[in-house]
Amino acid sequence: MFKDNDFLQSDEWIRFQKSVGNRTHQISDGRFDLNIIEHVLPIAGRYFYVPRMGHSNDSTVSKLIDLAEKERTGWIRIDVPGEDDLKLIKKNIKNKIAKAPHDMQPREIFMIDISKSEEEILSDMKPKTRYNIRLASKKGVSIKKGKIYINDFLRLTKLTSERQGISAHPENYYRKMLEIPQVELYIAEYDGKVIASGIISFYGDTAIYLHGASDNDYRNVMATFALQWQAISDAKERGCKFYDFGGISTNYESDTNVRITNDKKELNKKWSGITRFKLGFSKSAKPLYFMGSYDIVISPLRYFSYRLLQKIKSFFKRR
Repeated sequence: MFKDNDFLQSDEWIRFQKSVGNRTHQISDGRFDLNIIEHVLPIAGRYFYVPRMGHSNDSTVSKLIDLAEKERTGWIRIDVPGEDDLKLIKKNIKNKIAKAPHDMQPREIFMIDISKSEEEILSDMKPKTRYNIRLASKKGVSIKKGKIYINDFLRLTKLTSERQGISAHPENYYRKMLEIPQVELYIAEYDGKVIASGIISFYGDTAIYLHGASDNDYRNVMATFALQWQAISDAKERGCKFYDFGGISTNYESDTNVRITNDKKELNKKWSGITRFKLGFSKSAKPLYFMGSYDIVISPLRYFSYRLLQKIKSFFKRR
């Protein structure tokens, strides 16, 4: 179900990237403009990143490499949809291409079909998910939407990042994101207090759950279930056919005969709760898999320096 009209390749997303201070570029492949975001690293220098590249043709990759050479970047990082796309890129370029040391976007996402009736969508949910949606309503959880709740979202984001031990984006990143017309902020309120929130984009035929945060002290009222159900209902009203819950982490390597590494086991453990939560919204939908991020090497010396620094960083992180 990979689609070339991904939100991360939209004009709205490239304008957002500019607004948060990133230098950007665009090239055309004859169908739409390809978004390129420039990143700068200490010592290793600049590199290009092409999010969710799509099924691009030979001409696109050639133009991309020409631009990278002109701009003197060290490498180009691309999100490759599938194995055939990777083979085609390798076949048509002379540059070395290597698996990136980490993926920029989740390799596994969960998307459900919401073109069906609400009754059919509910019946396809796992029983516990349906129960939790009803329970939230009985408990008195109310769902509201509006960008005026940004400070509540930021407060909950701080709580969530501290609880999960992860780094959140700077506040200005979320503020600028909410300036995108297609992006909406949802909050769940209970007993006069905002206890959960989520940022949802509505682009083309797909709604995407971009960011979420919640107060752990109120988990028993199941506010996050009610929030997602409201967003799904609104997406249907807007004419969306799909609802993308974003990243999950399962043992998908078992389907591709790829060995599960210790890092992957740790990721599965870390993401187990959110994965279980998202999978509960459909028994029939299957996770969508991507090849992950790959690097097209433009400057071998600078790329070698980057990978060496990554290994050193990883070594000290494990100690």
